[in-house]
Amino acid sequence: MAFGDYPAEYNPKVHGPYDPARFYGKADVPFGQVKLGEIGAWLGRRNKTPNALAGAVSRAWWRWQHKYVFPKRAGIAPFFQLTVASMTFFYLINYTKLKHHRNYKYH
Repeated sequence: MAFGDYPAEYNPKVHGPYDPARFYGKADVPFGQVKLGEIGAWLGRRNKTPNALAGAVSRAWWRWQHKYVFPKRAGIAPFFQLTVASMTFFYLINYTKLKHHRNYKYH
């Protein structure tokens, strides 16, 4: 699969119009229905290649956009979500510099 191509599992005759938020691979048990003893086998069945991880992030992005950004009456929730996510991200990448500015009690 090259950049910009459809996934190999996608068949327009079977699936209809392409939806970037949908996984076209073989269906598996959802994570919420996996029993504790089966977690290792479930994780072993996952595709852990960089392309698969990029596809999962892309599908999550498209699902988020369809739910919060694209509706006709979309509110300000996506802006607050992006603001909180960016604040958290920048706090985490600057944590090593910020931890030196803690206030300590010297008694």
